[in-house]
Amino acid sequence: MSDVVTERLVALLPPLLRALETLGFIARHFHPPDFGAVMDAAGTPDDDLRAARQQTGGWPDELAGVRERFETAANAALAAFEGLRNAPDQADGIRAVFRALRYLPRAKEALYPLAGAVPAINRYFLDPALREDVELTARFAAPPPDGTGVMHAGNEPGSRGGYSLYVPEFYTPDRAWPVVMALHGGSGNGRNFLWSWLRDARSHGAIVVAPTATGPTWALMGEDTDTPNLVRILDAVRSRWTIDASRMLLTGMSDGGTFCYVTGLEDASPFTHLAPVSATFHPLMAEMASPDRLRGLPVYLVHGALDWMFQVEVARQTHHALAAAGADIVYRELDDLSHCYPDEINAAMLAWLRGE
Repeated sequence: MSDVVTERLVALLPPLLRALETLGFIARHFHPPDFGAVMDAAGTPDDDLRAARQQTGGWPDELAGVRERFETAANAALAAFEGLRNAPDQADGIRAVFRALRYLPRAKEALYPLAGAVPAINRYFLDPALREDVELTARFAAPPPDGTGVMHAGNEPGSRGGYSLYVPEFYTPDRAWPVVMALHGGSGNGRNFLWSWLRDARSHGAIVVAPTATGPTWALMGEDTDTPNLVRILDAVRSRWTIDASRMLLTGMSDGGTFCYVTGLEDASPFTHLAPVSATFHPLMAEMASPDRLRGLPVYLVHGALDWMFQVEVARQTHHALAAAGADIVYRELDDLSHCYPDEINAAMLAWLRGE
């Protein structure tokens, strides 16, 4: 690596990664009544990033692509902080926060292709508990084989019905791999939601499929156009990669978690495990599901005690209803969680999926 490139990385990368970690902290701990306190705790890492961003000109022409990725990631992070700081003045303050946080996965998508070449980026995209694991970090040093890494199928921004996919770079077809199909929340998309799972799939060895709903959100009412689309997507993945048919998890956040119940409790569902997060549930769902489907069905239910959209009491009632119907249920209630995705549960969820 040339002295010029090293100088640019030393100047820009640490404040960029600190800014991304801080945005992750804000996304995890967002709770409308405590927003000011969360922002105070986050501090102002964007100041350091902005200063570094202004001092990193002069990249060699042959590294224009690398420079563009760094600039895209940095600009997205700065836009996220700007949106968060302006959110309290907006009439739709809560929605403004969620809009601002959508810049975080865009920054990650821009930065990830450099993970194999830059050790600090490689570590950032690993489970924090495993970042000093030399054997694990070494797995990503070689160029990724074809058919691995992050891929998109008909899932450009603004499109509906496509999917994004992550296959670990150390994938080999001679073993069966667990698959996680992760459903985004209302008005979201799979391309962004993929990044809620990538670190843990990359660290612990799982294939992640993140579809985008066929409509503005999942088909919770009216004609169900999403279930056949999910089956189509799963079939496409199973035809290309070696999937463990006994380890196929359907999970999702908010509306995505609710749709886990809608489609996952059907007798014909191909998914072996369900894990709704911050979802709502109607008792009729359990009553309408066949006893054979519910009996022994592994369900990992996660909800926040502070959830302001779907009250935690609903999750408690769901826990009791599914347990009474014979489901093999794990219930995780997080005291500090509002209506956010708690990515710290992913590693435990993957261990549960593996039967550990």
